[in-house]
Amino acid sequence: MPVEFISATFANASTELAPLPAGSPVDVDFLVRYARVLDDYGYNYTLIPYHSGGFDPFTLGATVLAVTKNIKIIIALRPNTIFPTVAARKLSTLSQLGAGRVVVHFIAGGNDAEQAREGDYLSKTERYGRLEDYIKILRRAWSSSEPFDWDTKYYKFQGFANGVLPVNKHIDVSVGGSSDDAYRIGGALGDIFGLWGEPLKETKEQIDRIYAAAKAAGRPDGDRPRIWVTFRPIVAETDDLAWEKAHRTLDLLSKGRNASAGGWPRASVADPQNVGSQRLLEIAKRGDVQDRALWYPTVTATNAQGASTALVGSYQTVIDSLLDYAELGAELISIRGYSNFDDAVDYGRYILPGVRAALAEKAATNGSNGETNGDASKKRKVEA
Repeated sequence: MPVEFISATFANASTELAPLPAGSPVDVDFLVRYARVLDDYGYNYTLIPYHSGGFDPFTLGATVLAVTKNIKIIIALRPNTIFPTVAARKLSTLSQLGAGRVVVHFIAGGNDAEQAREGDYLSKTERYGRLEDYIKILRRAWSSSEPFDWDTKYYKFQGFANGVLPVNKHIDVSVGGSSDDAYRIGGALGDIFGLWGEPLKETKEQIDRIYAAAKAAGRPDGDRPRIWVTFRPIVAETDDLAWEKAHRTLDLLSKGRNASAGGWPRASVADPQNVGSQRLLEIAKRGDVQDRALWYPTVTATNAQGASTALVGSYQTVIDSLLDYAELGAELISIRGYSNFDDAVDYGRYILPGVRAALAEKAATNGSNGETNGDASKKRKVEA
């Protein structure tokens, strides 16, 4: 099974370990250099993240498309911020500018306070209901320039005709989450489903639930959402050096927990409302290290604020860990470190080629044995 790699793009050099002062501007040279490094090292996608106080993902995404040749941008979008007919045209415009190199990742909204900052006071269930409508409207608007009406609880308009169609009349839609509503909507409507890094057993359980939701929606096995799993690897030449680096990273994260600068939100001391963060914190109680190299102190240090599970080890240890998730069915793997630019280079040099070489070797071996990837994957057991 092929695996594609995702990074994340930021407007300047601010990181959780070395935040720039709040309000720091876009560093155009940094942004361009970072985007080109991702392109040159063979990353397939880069996520343009969203926060109520952050930079506009559409504008940053257009810049990335303009200075790269191959990488696709993933625009993070909250439905409450843009009316769906407007989003349809904006995303279609990016698709035309980038020759189809655009994906949209939907954030239904997992924190009431963050949603309220932009005037959104719907309940969590209502936010997912709105998301379902939103995706259906986009699909319709991307399929044809013929006018259509919409009249539901969340959106009402008449005679909208989209004159800006995306390349091939399609843009991949990504949905993330760990709640029943997320599984249901993402399984039914998503091209991609995003998960945070959990142990293999729990990841397999979530994948099964997503596939079950897709089946319940009438989707055949060949049309199920592709699985996207996210990690924050901490790597070095040897395992010992990687663990030394991990503990230095943890110390800086712990000291900076209450920092708020450079677009990075302040880590909350309150219990998180979203199910994904709650799951990470519960799993963290079972121990610091799980499976090969999945490290959870970074979760507790940040109160599971966003993607926060680390993979710690030598280049080969982390390669082997990522291959474990590929065996489960993860076709997209997001890896972003704590020193964004330097880590992206290290991953591009050592991790991406290693994973791809191992998968190519396995495919060649399976082919010579007359064995399918599915047959091979059945031979590998995941410990509970």
